[in-house]
Amino acid sequence: MTISTSALAPVRFADLGVPRALSAALERSGIDRAFPIQAATLPDALAGRDVCGMAPTGSGKTLAFGLAIMSRLAARTGPRPKRRHPSALVLVPTRELAAQIEHALAPLAVAVGARVTSIYGGVGYGPQRTALRNGCDVLVACPGRLTDLLAQGALRLSHVDVVVVDEADRMADMGFLPAVRRLIDFTSDSRQTLLFSATLDGPVDKLVRDYQHDPVFHEVASSAEDRGEVDHHFWRVEHADRVDVTADVVRAKGPAMVFCRTKRGADRLSQRLGRSGLKSAAIHGDRSQSQRERALAAFRTGRLDVLVATDVAARGIHVDAVPLVVHFDPPTDHTDYVHRSGRTGRAGADGLVVSLVGHEHLRGTKLLTRRLGLSPDISVPDIPSLSSAVGARTPRPAAPRASGPSGVPGGNGSAASAERPRTSHQGPVRSGRVPSGRRPRRGGRRPPRR
Repeated sequence: MTISTSALAPVRFADLGVPRALSAALERSGIDRAFPIQAATLPDALAGRDVCGMAPTGSGKTLAFGLAIMSRLAARTGPRPKRRHPSALVLVPTRELAAQIEHALAPLAVAVGARVTSIYGGVGYGPQRTALRNGCDVLVACPGRLTDLLAQGALRLSHVDVVVVDEADRMADMGFLPAVRRLIDFTSDSRQTLLFSATLDGPVDKLVRDYQHDPVFHEVASSAEDRGEVDHHFWRVEHADRVDVTADVVRAKGPAMVFCRTKRGADRLSQRLGRSGLKSAAIHGDRSQSQRERALAAFRTGRLDVLVATDVAARGIHVDAVPLVVHFDPPTDHTDYVHRSGRTGRAGADGLVVSLVGHEHLRGTKLLTRRLGLSPDISVPDIPSLSSAVGARTPRPAAPRASGPSGVPGGNGSAASAERPRTSHQGPVRSGRVPSGRRPRRGGRRPPRR
């Protein structure tokens, strides 16, 4: 495999082959240059190639695959039936990400006369079945709810000739890949498959080999100019003292996202922090979609001091300017630590991560720090020293700057300004064919139609 590590200069979307209707819609929104992941993947995606893309969160992946889908729809001519089964399917791990992608793609769909619908759990089936009856061209879906609606006969996927698997590594972490494989098997045998992931290990690599045909590989890393520095602190705190220590560090360095292992623990901690005088809300899988959206909106606008979350919020949710992350319950897996901690240090800003380590966590924490290359020192809580940056400092990639929600398409559902490329210091790009130990299949054995 030949790899190129040269930086991509900003390029106009029209020069990449994007139809004029779509590039004009972007220009009207102030988006006239492509991000590196878009410049790297769009030519191959527009040519009908299977593409495997790797890039940091917030790098513009949504616009990369969204423009490929909408360009394909724009090229189709002739009247469309009143009820349209989807011809493009975007599979995502979380409801928040599904809603964000629908919001980001909606203006592009308007430009080419297409319809976008998202379906996910946590809300009633009725409105989603109605939206599917009215027809859609692009379906953004979480695997569980889509499986249910297929079983109910609410839609067919046989017309789908473009499949996008977004955040495939997160799908694997959440155990969704078996469902993803079954859903892809329902789509057209001649489909184009676009896969985006932060890693290509294990089950994700198998998904690439089984469901992509001669894929082209593109990897874009953040530039040094876009990296924030994050200080990591590991404090020895016994169970009875964790709430008080958390409240103290939030008062000193917050607002903060605080991560718990269980949904019940998140609710309990949010209540106790509230009784200590902090404005707090919890977000997890048992909260309704409206409750989760209200909590996120309150946190984004500064009306909350603390957002207490389970790992549902570790990825797929984009909140800029989070100065502090607290691991109230330290994660057992290093990838969970990375995704949780990734909520801070974004958009070039520095961040702070504090892990509360009880005696039962000592061995696991030492293994985790060794795996991540962080200092293994576990100290006593020392909030005044945090301003002195005594923790293990590691640079990390960050998302482009965003100014707030917008109706303009954005990368991974972020605001339009997050899609506006920097004029210099673009990250390195690697491109080539994905190596495979055997010939990829177009799909597994097709299950019987329901």
